[in-house]
Amino acid sequence: MKHKILTLMLFLMVGYTAVAQQVLPLYPDSVPGSIVKLSKEEEPTLTLYVPIKEKATGTAVLVIPGGAYGFLAFEEEGIAIGKAFAEKGIAAFVLKYRLPKKETMRDKSFGPLMDAQQAMKVIRSNATNWNVNPAKVGAIGYSAGGHLASTLGTHFSKSYILNKDNISLRPDFMILVYPVISMNDQLTHMGSKINLLGMEPSKEKVALFSNELQVSKDTPPTYLTHCGDDQVVDVNNSIVFYQALQKNGVDAELHLFPKGNHGFTQRLPVSEWMEPMLGFLKREGF
Repeated sequence: MKHKILTLMLFLMVGYTAVAQQVLPLYPDSVPGSIVKLSKEEEPTLTLYVPIKEKATGTAVLVIPGGAYGFLAFEEEGIAIGKAFAEKGIAAFVLKYRLPKKETMRDKSFGPLMDAQQAMKVIRSNATNWNVNPAKVGAIGYSAGGHLASTLGTHFSKSYILNKDNISLRPDFMILVYPVISMNDQLTHMGSKINLLGMEPSKEKVALFSNELQVSKDTPPTYLTHCGDDQVVDVNNSIVFYQALQKNGVDAELHLFPKGNHGFTQRLPVSEWMEPMLGFLKREGF
């Protein structure tokens, strides 16, 4: 009998702290910018990790995994991150975005941004249902996902999706982890640039997606972290973005580590990379 009571208590405790998981299609109907019907694997989705109401802080984060715009590190830089935030009471929405392909898109460089904007619209449209404060919805991006997150945070004034209700597409904060920022040849990760823009992009397209050039006073407060010995994405991507934020009077925090290489957060205990981020969010009122 005691064993049964203990089992029941454990079950109830797990139920109390559990995080609901759900996978939603990103678009209810057709996918904008597509020129072919997408396979099930290619369809963009949101994977939800929503804390129960008693645990929810009201803050939400759109999680954008990296992969050089050629694949998605969905488990390491998506699911694992979403679960970690949800355990802290922060609703997490992991984005499976379309990889830029000229065979499937009218302009492949805008496909990922469309999906990121649609994700922000979906989160804010359903904020009440998910115990989210629509004024506390941010984005976290890793590597090329950091480029997409910073694109979302610097290109929000133009909607690339249908947005008849004029829902804000601007993230309220950004967390950029070893991010690709620039498309300039001296800074960029060349694989990400080619996958997103093609082999010979115009100067205008390169400038448009070099996000250090797109910062304004309205860019969201930003937390950046990177390693000085990153052999994949030059640490100066984070530095130039931080400098642009400073120049425009945007709150920003930059954490640089001398060693750790690319993907360093994947090799650390969750608390080591998460606590500084949570500290930033607390100081910024989120």
